[in-house]
Amino acid sequence: MSAAYPNLLKPLDLGFTTLKNRVLMGSMHTGLEEEKDGFKKMAAFYKARAEGGVGLIVTGGIAPTLRGRLSPFGSQLSCSFQARKHRLVTEAVHQADGKICLQILHAGRYAYHPFSLSASAKKAPINPFKPKAMSERQIKGTVNAFAKTAKLAQKAGYDGVEVMGSEGYLINQFLSLRTNKRHDGWGGSIENRARFPLAIIKAIRDRVGSDFIIIFRLSMLELVEEGMCWDDAVYLAKALEEAGVSIINTGIGWHEARIPTIVTSVPRAAFSWVTAKMKQQGLKVPLVTTNRINTPEVAEGILASGEADMVSMARPMLADPDFVNKAAAGQSDRINTCIACNQACLDHVFEQKRASCLVNPQACYETELVFKTAAKAKRIGVVGAGPAGMAFACYAAQKGHQVVLMDAASEIGGQFNYAKRIPGKEEFFETLRYFKNRLADLQVELRLNAPQTVLSLKNEAFDELVIATGINPRTPAIAGIDHPKVLSYLDVLRDNKPVGNKVAIIGAGGIGFDVAEFLAESGPSVSLDKDRWLAHWGVDKNIAQPGGLQAGQKEQAARQIWLLQRKTSKVGKRLGKTSGWVHRQTLSDFGVQMWPGVSYERIDDEGLHLKKAEQNQVLDVDNVILCAGQEPNKGLWQQLTDEGIFAHLIGGADVAAELDAKRAIRQGAELAARL
Repeated sequence: MSAAYPNLLKPLDLGFTTLKNRVLMGSMHTGLEEEKDGFKKMAAFYKARAEGGVGLIVTGGIAPTLRGRLSPFGSQLSCSFQARKHRLVTEAVHQADGKICLQILHAGRYAYHPFSLSASAKKAPINPFKPKAMSERQIKGTVNAFAKTAKLAQKAGYDGVEVMGSEGYLINQFLSLRTNKRHDGWGGSIENRARFPLAIIKAIRDRVGSDFIIIFRLSMLELVEEGMCWDDAVYLAKALEEAGVSIINTGIGWHEARIPTIVTSVPRAAFSWVTAKMKQQGLKVPLVTTNRINTPEVAEGILASGEADMVSMARPMLADPDFVNKAAAGQSDRINTCIACNQACLDHVFEQKRASCLVNPQACYETELVFKTAAKAKRIGVVGAGPAGMAFACYAAQKGHQVVLMDAASEIGGQFNYAKRIPGKEEFFETLRYFKNRLADLQVELRLNAPQTVLSLKNEAFDELVIATGINPRTPAIAGIDHPKVLSYLDVLRDNKPVGNKVAIIGAGGIGFDVAEFLAESGPSVSLDKDRWLAHWGVDKNIAQPGGLQAGQKEQAARQIWLLQRKTSKVGKRLGKTSGWVHRQTLSDFGVQMWPGVSYERIDDEGLHLKKAEQNQVLDVDNVILCAGQEPNKGLWQQLTDEGIFAHLIGGADVAAELDAKRAIRQGAELAARL
């Protein structure tokens, strides 16, 4: 056991079985569940996390019935032939000395198909399909279906199940007055509303016996109007303990809630106080806390203070399967930290794609993206130490190649060095720390302040050349673009040039939003202060009202800002599916004017002349900041090509669209796997 993390690495005795530490790998749908040969890939995915030291793994949600599926072709476990597929997963995990539970999830009104059921016929605001209210017969049939799925999971070799009772899915829909408008024995009082989950737990325990883990994911803080009140949550927790659950996991928020709970701007461990509040109720069953816990230091602090008995980390296990082993070895500075960007995990899942990880493209591709030792070690020169170049250099060196990584800048990271300055994106510091240490551990020769030319590269006699020189900001053709008022986003984020009190930002892509947030927020980032953040978003730590909502305390913007785009579509439409709304709300709270359908006339001493809705206007601004896209910086690559020298082109230098670090890192990894 590591002296640094004695609580995190302490075993947890459940009576009939012992978990080797206090780390629960939280449930994540990966998309592998529905893919051809997906169970083989899932087996490799979960095995890697078991080998990495996780105490208990929970799978992505599996439906107990056809109507309970998340999508028409979603995963279901209700018959023996389906259970046989799962044996691939459980056997792989057990071979790695791990334990794994199957999550049983009935989508209820969140099901994305026309056959959905719920407590009442009340449509979710995030779903076009209206559910049918369940009949008494359907309720009892669903209870039996949960129990049957649990028994099949036991036969498939799972160590237990997690019953999904939070985040706004079916069980939660019965518990909350927001969605349960019934007037029979399943609605009204908390005693009636709690009948459904309690019947499920009792039915499961009767079917699986006493030596089987049952986790219940309890919605403790709903963050929606008409959500469960705190007393209801406490009543249910105590009743669940009596009904025979082994562990209670914390659920935070509904998917339709307008309070962010997992994006990168949410402070670390922002909601551990909720679990601590439940701990004060004298429950004997272990409680798990969750949401934005991404380092062993944060996890240890929670456990040491007695806020919870276990910590749940889902996305951090995508980012680094060896998280626990590295912590145990005293190497937390070598952990590839989850930055909570959602770009390759949740955004993919909501787009019906396979999940992965921006900082770890091997996640969910363990059988396909493989880094075998190279048959012949090569000397490889890499120009550009941004995301693509760093990733390639690490993976190529991992294979045994001798890698020289060169950059004209004085530090590694490329565009990550600007991203880390944005309020709410401080996690990029962790990514840069990881790459710095990884490059050193793999003995990559790093040359900074080292601009390269065709001649300098010729003189090195590299076996392979990789050009990852990134992007150049695009300068739009607007009259007066060279006016002193005009700055590029690099002038602001890299060079710290002074910016006035009234600002127009041209370009409302990801960079435009980042610059707007950077300029709007004054003082320390609200993401670094949990209490300030909770107050800003209107989260009541006393949970005095159902759902735990109160009026938000909006902060004064540092500047008057206009965020402009030529397109007539909604500003920010192309931002991430799970995080875009947070960015739009943040700017709205700061009073930023977001204007689509703008055409730019000229820039002069009066300000920015533009046309909006066929009306000419002049924005009397101190500065105009250009965030109008990027162009590939492939000049060096083109010069090499003209000289007949072959070089691989990756990252922004290949495709500059929206500074896509996800694509850049994956492209670097895939090239390294091939060489």
